[in-house]
Amino acid sequence: MSKYCEVCKKGTMSGNTVSHSNRKARTSWAPNIQKVRVMVDGTPVRMNVCTRCLRSGKVERYSKA
Repeated sequence: MSKYCEVCKKGTMSGNTVSHSNRKARTSWAPNIQKVRVMVDGTPVRMNVCTRCLRSGKVERYSKA
């Protein structure tokens, strides 16, 4: 599964994990990506979408009913 949202283009971020003794170690954080069926131009399409876009209503989730 890809690590970026196809709607908002959110991808992995990198930075440092800082310990109590202030030692730094490189790390990365990935967004919560879900593979869902969404409506695009009236047809259902599978897309990788972050949960922020799903929750905020940027995409319309496909339902059979």
